[in-house]
Amino acid sequence: MDIDVSLVKDLRQKTGAGIMDCKRALKETQGNIDKAIESLRQKGLAKATKRVGRRADEGLIGSYIHAGGRIGVLVEVNCETDFVARTQEFKDLVKDISMHIAATDPQYLRREDIPEEIIQKEKHILRMQALEMGKPEKVVDRIVEGRMERFFSEVCLLEQAYVKDLDVTVGDLLNSLVGKIGERIAIRRFSRYQLGEEADESVS
Repeated sequence: MDIDVSLVKDLRQKTGAGIMDCKRALKETQGNIDKAIESLRQKGLAKATKRVGRRADEGLIGSYIHAGGRIGVLVEVNCETDFVARTQEFKDLVKDISMHIAATDPQYLRREDIPEEIIQKEKHILRMQALEMGKPEKVVDRIVEGRMERFFSEVCLLEQAYVKDLDVTVGDLLNSLVGKIGERIAIRRFSRYQLGEEADESVS
């Protein structure tokens, strides 16, 4: 069955689980959000929400150089304790995220970071495209909403499909490790540099 985007958003807000996990849970429960929440909790994928308010001041700044020195990435990934920051699993996570950023060139960390004027401009373009294709006015808003979700998944790091496993997002990757180690983990900021491109501000 097709799952409504608003239902996925609602489940994410209530559980903190990743987009793909939420979609799977809703499909498994035929769109029943209460049963989907229960399913995510049973799988340990909703635990991250209990730790959202906890401080994550430790962590690592990772770097990655690619393509013979033509692309470089700096990323800060935080956790709650120095103990976790020194584990190989956390170090591997930071490295993998750095490599992912080099490969996908995200523009923002999360959708909330996108300036409203950028969002409205994108919506206008998508609406004009849908109308020019002859789509009925009554379904244009739904089409725009669906394509905006695709836009967010392309430009927002946490919503991008993880390059090493396209079935999960970067956000899912973080949440899975949170559930495993029992500590909050968060990407705070990142910068991606490409030789010859115009200077740009770091993303945070």
